[in-house]
Amino acid sequence: MAVIDLQGFVADLKDHVAEHGFHVHDERHFIETYTNRQTWEVDLHPDRACDGPLDMHVALEVDPRVTILFEDEVVRVGEGGEPDGSIVIPVTFSFALPPLPAGPDLLVLATDLAAIGGMGLPLEVSAVDSFAAVTDAPERAIAIVSRVEVSLARIYLGQEVLCDVLDKCQSVAEFLLDRAPAWLDEGLS
Repeated sequence: MAVIDLQGFVADLKDHVAEHGFHVHDERHFIETYTNRQTWEVDLHPDRACDGPLDMHVALEVDPRVTILFEDEVVRVGEGGEPDGSIVIPVTFSFALPPLPAGPDLLVLATDLAAIGGMGLPLEVSAVDSFAAVTDAPERAIAIVSRVEVSLARIYLGQEVLCDVLDKCQSVAEFLLDRAPAWLDEGLS
């Protein structure tokens, strides 16, 4: 039996994102049969963006070696001890916009988002240009990704884990939603 309830953590996370102004669409749980690596994925969006244009995705990846290491740590410290907080798992937050006819300057966008995310939510901004036909102008789709580490000890002890991160995600989402209409307007240059 597992020492830590990651399935319960994901269920609590889904409730928690609702408290921070997000709506959950879907959840998936994958288990790789050979290694027992697990991934939970949650699709969500800000409450005000039910019909787009912003989609969000949260992924929690768990390497079984990390959970075994943490279980050994819990056994080592005993029932009354506090496990080492340096044993972590990655959580990825992704923001995606549709192709933008009047997309932003990526450097300016990355700089603006860095000010919002700060050190607590480091954000990577990327874009993909696609061409419907060789003679067509490119359409640029923007993707924003943040990877944060979550301490298994904090999950195990029932401590609040992602509240600050979710607040920053909400700020990033609002920033993108406020600017998306101008980026989606084909008449702008």
